[in-house]
Amino acid sequence: MNFTCYAVTAPGLRDLAAHELESLSIASANQDSSNPDPGGLDFRTDLAGLYRANLHLRTASRVLIRLGNFFYARTFGELRDSAARLTWERFLEPGQPVEIRVTCHKSKLYHSDAVAERIGQAIEARLGQPSPQQKTAQGILVRLVNDRLTVSIDSSGENLHKRGYRQASAKAPLRESLAAALLMACSWDKASPLLDPFCGSGTIPIEAALLALNIAPGLNRRFAFMDWPGFDNTIWQNLQTEARATQRKDCPPILASDRDEGAIRMAKENAERAGVSARIAFSHRAVSAIQRPEGAGWVITNPPYGGRVSENKDLRNLYARFGTVLREKCPGWTIGILSSDRALLGQTGLKLDTSMRLMNGGLPVILARGRVA
Repeated sequence: MNFTCYAVTAPGLRDLAAHELESLSIASANQDSSNPDPGGLDFRTDLAGLYRANLHLRTASRVLIRLGNFFYARTFGELRDSAARLTWERFLEPGQPVEIRVTCHKSKLYHSDAVAERIGQAIEARLGQPSPQQKTAQGILVRLVNDRLTVSIDSSGENLHKRGYRQASAKAPLRESLAAALLMACSWDKASPLLDPFCGSGTIPIEAALLALNIAPGLNRRFAFMDWPGFDNTIWQNLQTEARATQRKDCPPILASDRDEGAIRMAKENAERAGVSARIAFSHRAVSAIQRPEGAGWVITNPPYGGRVSENKDLRNLYARFGTVLREKCPGWTIGILSSDRALLGQTGLKLDTSMRLMNGGLPVILARGRVA
């Protein structure tokens, strides 16, 4: 049985997630290339493909299944009757509680709480009332746009960026999915050295090690689909076995440093939980004291910028010094810098492509890419 699915992505990450799906032999649906959906992409796959997408996707936020797609609901009666005909029993146990999240736009039914109430009534009519003894609530996403209703089942549960290793965070933590996206967008080859001189709690170097070793990001966490009535544990166990069998043993040098000693301590703890602490050389040092291995490599980093940890502070000298250090110590290296401030990036004196726009914790940011000349 095939499912119509939707991979949710943060702004700017849609194309990277599409490439990931392609690498998993899961084809995304054809969409209007002149007007792509910035929030994600549709795809069709079977049960194994659904499990595989959750297990392996590094840049997506979650994977949804379209349970009811684009049926009209102009009255609450239409809404309740149409929702009651959906096959909820494929994804919900009788009495299982649900968490219904609703957005309404340009529709006659504009009250999101009232829409959620009618959806809940439809589920109760088909499956029975929720039981307080059930602990896990199934996420249901409802969108009502121009009177057309889309009902989706969340197959992921917790956001996919929650790999399970980051229990300690420095200031302005970078989401794991965004860190993975930086590595992919900068075309890191997973074989050359990688340096992060502003590593914070270690998200970029940890994601780099997981990527280089081909460790599936969802290998050690639970997903919502595990609680579905039709969960096939044999398929899931086979996919986990396959993922472990394709892990790589070799990892290039990954160097991570920060001037904040507490951040380095947290980074080491996170890397230990991720199982990659032996693959990353952490050090407590200022950017001017960075060291690099021989040969060319990549510098991918998320330095402080005024909108987050150093608001109202002048960071121009830091960025200027960073650019000088890169020219002195990393000539010929590929560079990727995440920052919210184009003027700060200009202080580096590096020739950078600033066309890639992303979001970091709700803040618009730029991934500036180039080569150290």
